[in-house]
Amino acid sequence: MMSNKIEAGWNLDNSYARLPQTFYSKLNPTPVRLPKLIVINRSLAKDLGLNDKALEGEEGVAIFAGNQLPKGAEPLAQAYAGHQFGHFNMLGDGRAILLGEQITPDGEQVDIQLKGSGRTPFSRGGDGRAGLGPMLREYIISEAMHALGIATTRSLAVVTTGESVYRETEQPGAIMTRVAASHIRVGTFQYAAHWGKDDDLQALADYTLQRHFPDVKAGENDNPYLLLLQGVIKRQADLIAKWQLVGFIHGVMNTDNMAISGETIDYGPCAFMDVYDPATVFSSIDRQGRYAYGNQPYIGSWNLSRFAETLLPLLHEKQEQAVELAQDALSEFSKLYRSNWLKGMRAKLGLFNEEEEDEALIEDLLSMMQKHRADYTNTFRALTVNEQEDLDLFHSPEFAEWQERWQKRRGRQEETKASSEQLMKNNNPGVIPRNHRVEDALEAAVESEDFSVMERLLEALSNPFSYTSEKSDYCKLPAPSNRPYRTFCGT
Repeated sequence: MMSNKIEAGWNLDNSYARLPQTFYSKLNPTPVRLPKLIVINRSLAKDLGLNDKALEGEEGVAIFAGNQLPKGAEPLAQAYAGHQFGHFNMLGDGRAILLGEQITPDGEQVDIQLKGSGRTPFSRGGDGRAGLGPMLREYIISEAMHALGIATTRSLAVVTTGESVYRETEQPGAIMTRVAASHIRVGTFQYAAHWGKDDDLQALADYTLQRHFPDVKAGENDNPYLLLLQGVIKRQADLIAKWQLVGFIHGVMNTDNMAISGETIDYGPCAFMDVYDPATVFSSIDRQGRYAYGNQPYIGSWNLSRFAETLLPLLHEKQEQAVELAQDALSEFSKLYRSNWLKGMRAKLGLFNEEEEDEALIEDLLSMMQKHRADYTNTFRALTVNEQEDLDLFHSPEFAEWQERWQKRRGRQEETKASSEQLMKNNNPGVIPRNHRVEDALEAAVESEDFSVMERLLEALSNPFSYTSEKSDYCKLPAPSNRPYRTFCGT
């Protein structure tokens, strides 16, 4: 008799499990009482070669909850270390289980991880669980980042567990299925360098090269580990520049939250900036402003220095020469970052070519925005669509002088005005996940089990560069408040 069962399409490997066992602990997720599917990412499922209809079924939900393992899964919790607010600690997946790596129809290899799936040997006294609000928050923000064209982990699904978790308050427990190029972090290399055996660091470096830099072909005189360092530096310079260009604040740029792949990972106390101010901090735990918006490039460089330190034994047998190679590579970060950022800012202003005065033009605009407390996203949106009535900035004499300089600068390039305007539309999002909109969606979901607010927000965020009247409400700022907006890790 033929079965009518729909196959989900799981095609799992776990190459990470073939690394030395010091890098992980094998264990299964902890089953939950009553799992219920809250949201599924259909477009991502299709890209992964999965059948969303099967995933919505009883077996699919059981897998997302950790109550059942998909065929080919080899579950494990990864070990890593990290500098948390500058302090080095032994860490690891305290509430996450890597099921394996899905091999997509295109031959891509991506991690499938359950976040909030129970205690592990790395839980350090935690319960290994997660709340619905933080998991939906990561789902929303990571999908927004993907739509903005920024490298990011993504969320395949969120399920509730039928159990409560206790943080500041009692809230529904949830598990998120996270998809990533990998979960190898700067902190993974720090762990290998600090606690691993002599060969463990090289095994990890070789694996990372094969997985994330397969096109790197070291010649006879090339050091593959120097090429690895240079490749990671290049990707982080690109990533952090893109964060800055859209006003994204990660919130907790610890070394364990920097992915070697160059993806944005771990959306805890993250948020998007409204009023432009380089000192902007949202995280309730970042009391000194270490991870403020304006500090992100510097922290990126600091984290990469910690990564380079782990590679010193592989860069050269002589410490002095290894340090010199690392320093030379690290010196390129600021140049790469600045080049990426300037290129992006030129695009935001409709500039195709380069002139010496561009940097001053950009910095003068940002200075005026800070002085007049102008909204970052809406300022560039207004310049893009030439609607400059609503912001105080646009009524100042200094802006009039700046605008004249800007128009003359645009007029000196070969491209047409229409091409310049289209370039701006392609680089200035009209819609971002405004903090108050995200909070509205989470409150409706957690307090009232109303997921329609989140669904509408996700729809608006799916095409952030679409300047349509239907999305105008999502461009509006929150009502004035005497209380500064704060975000929390949600652990």
